[in-house]
Amino acid sequence: MLDRRGFLKFIGGAAVGTLATPVVWKGLDDISIWSQNWPWIPSLEYGNNENTYVRTVSKLCPTAVGTRVRLVGGRPVRVLGDPEHPLSRGGISALAATEVQMRYSPARLKRPLKRGADGAYKAISWAEAEKLLTEKLGTARGKEGVVCISGDENGTMNELFSGFVSQMGSNKFFIMPGDAQVTATAWAMMGGKGRVGYDFAKSDHVFAIGANVLETWGTAICNRRAWGQARPVDGKPGMRLTYAGAVENNTATGADTWLPIKPGTEGILLMGMAEQLILAGRTAPVTAFEAFKDVAAKWTPERVCAATGLAPKAFEALIKDLLKASAPLVIAGSAMDEGSGAAPILAGFMVNLLLGNLNKDGGLRAVPVADPVVPGAFSYADMFRQDLAAYADAVANGRALGGKAVIFYEANPVYALPGKGIDALFQKADFTVAFSCFFDETAASCDLVIPSALGLERYDDVVNPFGYGEAIYALAQPVAEPLFESRAAGEVLISLARSLKLNLGYDNVVSMLQAKAAKVGADWAALSEGTPFTSRHTVAVPGLFCQAEIIDRALALPAEEGKLALALVTKLAFGTPESALPPFNTKIVTPDELNKNILTARINGATLKKLGLYSGQKIKLSNKAGAVEARVLQFEGVTNDTVALTMGFGHTAFGEFNTGKGMNVMSLLSAVTEPGTGLTVWTGARVNAAKA
Repeated sequence: MLDRRGFLKFIGGAAVGTLATPVVWKGLDDISIWSQNWPWIPSLEYGNNENTYVRTVSKLCPTAVGTRVRLVGGRPVRVLGDPEHPLSRGGISALAATEVQMRYSPARLKRPLKRGADGAYKAISWAEAEKLLTEKLGTARGKEGVVCISGDENGTMNELFSGFVSQMGSNKFFIMPGDAQVTATAWAMMGGKGRVGYDFAKSDHVFAIGANVLETWGTAICNRRAWGQARPVDGKPGMRLTYAGAVENNTATGADTWLPIKPGTEGILLMGMAEQLILAGRTAPVTAFEAFKDVAAKWTPERVCAATGLAPKAFEALIKDLLKASAPLVIAGSAMDEGSGAAPILAGFMVNLLLGNLNKDGGLRAVPVADPVVPGAFSYADMFRQDLAAYADAVANGRALGGKAVIFYEANPVYALPGKGIDALFQKADFTVAFSCFFDETAASCDLVIPSALGLERYDDVVNPFGYGEAIYALAQPVAEPLFESRAAGEVLISLARSLKLNLGYDNVVSMLQAKAAKVGADWAALSEGTPFTSRHTVAVPGLFCQAEIIDRALALPAEEGKLALALVTKLAFGTPESALPPFNTKIVTPDELNKNILTARINGATLKKLGLYSGQKIKLSNKAGAVEARVLQFEGVTNDTVALTMGFGHTAFGEFNTGKGMNVMSLLSAVTEPGTGLTVWTGARVNAAKA
């Protein structure tokens, strides 16, 4: 039988168990005693030791990793990687590994909650919640009256919610900003079709710039396994990985070569690469290529190295290595997986085209996208065309009215968006509702909170997750009944639509997913057994055109004021804004990230000397957006005149394992408009440092 110690071993998994390091905050000094005394950890019932496994896909982890959930006596006890799933290849993330434990997290919502006049929440029945939803959303019905924000960028649930919003007379459906949105926008600007995919596994030289491809970017777990399999211990390496970024993060550490560059100079380096490839005789199959050549010619090696801080020899070696590769691939993105402009992505596309890898094995691929199956739903392109940060800013500044009712579906913009624009959505709305698994910052601001079933407790799906080089459709299926009084959000929405006399086309979520599976050509029986549908087919993309002027204008964006450039570091183990740091993963937080509840600011020795600071000193980092306190740590794995901070701390919700642990670095970021593209960006922050 399993006792509590055994249960923790089960849910940790090998991926997390190997990462054990001292817990850094007070109260968790003796981890073994502490872990056995969590009162909310269940124990198994005696008499039933039968082991069964269910193959599914994680909806908690943004990498959409395929998993095998072990059940003992019908109760899930451990999450393992699925060796037969293309998105895991046997691997698992430190976030997905906690999914069983997160069913019992103290932050789980157990029943519907209604905010009272005094601001306090009161538990209500499902009948009361459904009546309130019908009344309030019915009143908001009409032009732009209903706004919906989704935190799920790869599921058919987005069709269900966007179809609902559309049939309610509104076009205000948004997906939380991220690299997926910026990449889709940049691809559309070039006239691209389908969804952008990167064939990481079949490349022999991947150059990742900004994109944290082995940790949080795209299908990172799949990338890790492909990288490991290409590097046999006793054989010749089949892949080379080069990473360019401001901080020696996990991808930089795992790569063959780390190229330290200043934050915000990714587009400049890529344009310099494009110029060298053009000089080597490469061309790209795009219209207006001559205009691009003129813009690229500005970025000589001398100018590029001066702007980025990259050593000339390292720049020269990078070009030579990519030209020698049989299947080179360039992946551009943001180190924080959000807030990037389109210019670096556009420049990255052009470098890939100059390398001649479009729709080839190991290259940049245009992956087909199936049409929506829900009546009135937004298409893939339309979903990512909507700029949430820009809309929130417009509402805050009176350029947009805002919705009468705002729906949040497993999204936490109160914590995850920069600035105060999102506050205006609450101020302008008559009614706000959160469909959430956990009591997060956004749920804590809403009038009504609907407890969602966790991914392991509901039917859901994964449709073409961002970054993957093939078309893929995977089914997430329940391994256990929902805990407490939580329900699948999709079922609640379908019932609500029926009350409002809307026609979403389906009586339940399963029938919707079956229709989606049929649309993409997947076999439902195979999906139900845990085998995803995949296809290597690509979309023809004739008539691509270059956006040279847009790139040129965006690269001229003036830098913010401040002595230090801000570089942010992300880790899957520290959760997402929607999950926060899982309690089990507190043991892998180190003083390099959080020191006695205070953020750690990593700065190299030369910069510390210039600023008159020293390691161990408590400082205040500030700019016009806000301020955070941090403790200095001298760290040579960060570029000059840069400070590195770790994301994922500073929550004001989620309970004792997250509240009061560090500060939210998003408070240092300001949203600005990228010239030419009009996109909202927030990756160019700078700060000043002073003794706290």
